[in-house]
Amino acid sequence: MGIDAELVQHDFPTAKLKVAAGIILSGGPQNLSENTSLKADKKIFALGVPVLGICYGMQLMAHMLGGKVKSGKSGEYGPAKIQLNPDSDLFLSLYNEQEVWMSHGDSVRTLPKGFSDIASTPDCPHAAMEDSIRKLYGIQFHAEVDHTPHGRTVLKNFARTCGLLPSSANKNNIKHMVQLIRNQVGKDKALCAFSGGIDSVVAATLVSKAIGKQLTCIYVDTGLMREGETELLRKNYSNIFNLKIIRAEKEFLTALKGLTDPESKRKTIGHTFIKIFEREAKKLKGIKWLVQGTLYTDAISSGRGRGKATAVIKSHHNVGGLPEKLGFKLLEPLRDMYKFEVRLLAAQLRLPAATVHKQPFPGPGLGVRVIGEVTKDKLEIVRRADKIVEEEVVAAQLTKMISQYFAILSNTKTVGVKGDGRSYGQMIGIRAIYTTDYLTLSVPEIPYSVLRKIVSRITNEIKEVTRVVYDITPKPPGTVEWE
Repeated sequence: MGIDAELVQHDFPTAKLKVAAGIILSGGPQNLSENTSLKADKKIFALGVPVLGICYGMQLMAHMLGGKVKSGKSGEYGPAKIQLNPDSDLFLSLYNEQEVWMSHGDSVRTLPKGFSDIASTPDCPHAAMEDSIRKLYGIQFHAEVDHTPHGRTVLKNFARTCGLLPSSANKNNIKHMVQLIRNQVGKDKALCAFSGGIDSVVAATLVSKAIGKQLTCIYVDTGLMREGETELLRKNYSNIFNLKIIRAEKEFLTALKGLTDPESKRKTIGHTFIKIFEREAKKLKGIKWLVQGTLYTDAISSGRGRGKATAVIKSHHNVGGLPEKLGFKLLEPLRDMYKFEVRLLAAQLRLPAATVHKQPFPGPGLGVRVIGEVTKDKLEIVRRADKIVEEEVVAAQLTKMISQYFAILSNTKTVGVKGDGRSYGQMIGIRAIYTTDYLTLSVPEIPYSVLRKIVSRITNEIKEVTRVVYDITPKPPGTVEWE
C-alpha cells in the first residue's frame, strides 16, 4: 500500500481530515502559555482517526483534552535516556531503555482523562502518553530526527495503528516530479539560482529535464565563495546547463559594508541576489519563473514553513531575503525534502559522485563565516583556513563520519607568539558536524592528531591568525553556522 503524506497548516479544515489514515501534530517553537501559540481544532480527536502528537503536538493534545502543561525549572535540549513501556502500541519491538532527542521547555504535568504514561525521563515523568482505545498518542521526544536512533520504528508503529504498511513507492520519483514541473511552467521561461551545491544542481537538473532550453542557470560569484569554487563550476557544468556566470564581488562587498548583525547580512545578501537576477532576467527577456533549491529545513529555519508554526532561527538567502514583491513566480521543486532525500534523488539522477557527496555550503557563503563586518581581507583569511580544514579532513579519510566541516573567522583578536615576538591576531573557529536532516546534529570526535595538524597549518600558513578553537556544540542548542 502506498503512503501519501501531506503537510498542512494548523487551521486546515477538519472535515477534510476525515479521509486521512492518520494525523501527526508536529513539534514547533510554540509554548502554550503564549497568546500567539497555535491551536488545532479539538474535533480532530473525535474523528476516529489515529493521532500522534510530537513535542509541542503532544503538549497541545494534552492541553486540549483536559490535561495540564507547564514550564519546568529547566528544559531538556539534546540527547536523553528514556524509560518506556515496550507493550505500548508505539514501542513494539523496542527495548525499555532508549536514547532519544529532546528539545522542550514546557512539558505535560497532568495527563488527560483516559491516557496512561508509556515513557519517562528523570526530568520528564510524562515523556509519552497513549489512549489506546481512541488511538491517541503523544511523545515529548523527536522521533523524526536521526539522533533518536529507533525513532523510525516508533513512526512505523504509529503507521501500523493507522492500518498502513511501509511503502516501497517513492512519492518523489523523477518522472512524477518532472511532469509536475512541466505542467506548472508550461511554455514559460525560467531562471535558476545556481550555486553549484547539491540542492541547486538537483533542482536545475529536474527543471532542465522538464523544460529543456527554456531554462537558463545563473551563477553569481559573490566574492563570498570557497577557494576555486567558480572555476570548478565552470568546468563541471558549462556543458550541461545553459550556464551564465556573473562576477559581482564588488557589488556584494559594497552592500555589506558596515553591517555586523547576522540577520541584516543574510537579508542583504538575499536582496542583492534577487536584484542581480531581476537585472539579468530583463536582459534575457520573458523570464517568468525563478528556480531555487530551497529545502524544507531552509523554510523552517527562516520561519517560512507551511503555516506560521516555525520561528525565525536564521533567514535563509532563498527565503528570508526575498522581497515581498518578487518579479518572478517561485519554482522550488525540493521545498518539501530533506538533505538526505536530495542526495538519494541526486544518485537516481546519476549525477557525479562528487556532486552527490559534496558537503553543503550556506547560500550567503563566507558572509556568515566572517563574524562581524565582511571585508575582502577577512574573506581571504577564512577562505585559506577553510581550505586547510578541507585538505586535512580529506587526507585523514574522515569524510564518511563528518557531514560538514569548515572554518569561521571570529570577531575576536587574541595575543600570540610568532617568531619569538608578541603577536596580536585573529581567532579561527573550526566546525565539524554529523547529521542527516540538519534539524539536529552531533559533533564527531576528530582524532587529536588531525586537529593538531590543522591548528599547526593554519597558524603557520596564515600570518594573521594566532589562535584556533574547535566548536563541539551540538544542535540544539547550537546551529550549524555561527551566524
